[in-house]
Amino acid sequence: QLMSKRLAGVDFDALDYDTRQGLIDYAYALATKYGEGAGALASEMYDALAELSDTSVPAALPAQTATYAEVAKAVNGTIKSRNAEIISAAVGRQVKMVGVDTMMQNALRDGAEWAWVLRGDTCAFCIALAARGWQRASKEAIKDGHAEHIHANCDCTYAVRFSHDLDVEGYNPSAYYKMYYGNGKGSPDDKIRALRRRIYAENADE
Repeated sequence: QLMSKRLAGVDFDALDYDTRQGLIDYAYALATKYGEGAGALASEMYDALAELSDTSVPAALPAQTATYAEVAKAVNGTIKSRNAEIISAAVGRQVKMVGVDTMMQNALRDGAEWAWVLRGDTCAFCIALAARGWQRASKEAIKDGHAEHIHANCDCTYAVRFSHDLDVEGYNPSAYYKMYYGNGKGSPDDKIRALRRRIYAENADE
């Protein structure tokens, strides 16, 4: 919302260098401030899960906030849309990334398990990730220091557990497995495209 307010009244057709840099600087300040908060909250959640599981692990360490270069790339990559909501969502993704990275990096450190848990309206790729179920945290899930899959306007997130007795209410990987693998043969991309077409058909009226 703060980024959207800052973008209000911006003339994208006459966007000069100073204005663009001012937007990037503002976005970086937001990503840093709220990213630090996201990292702190995720650390508290991680520690609480460990305590709930009666697991002795070091205190969680918050992940690094987005770099200036990462924020600049997000803003420059979306500013051509001339849409304040799209630009703001890209900045919001930088904030959310810190929380998710915190959970994943600590899970990798401590050998915990993770799962991709769906929330709200979900895309085909998110369903494909959720279909994998609980799995041991590995370096393959973290690329360039960040969690594998976080996109703008997505409410889904990684959940972490230390014990098989702990689960997430409503998380049903078996159902997601059927949705993903029940879309015919072919490569993973073929299955995702088929699932995307199915989701679109079911929600075409909306």
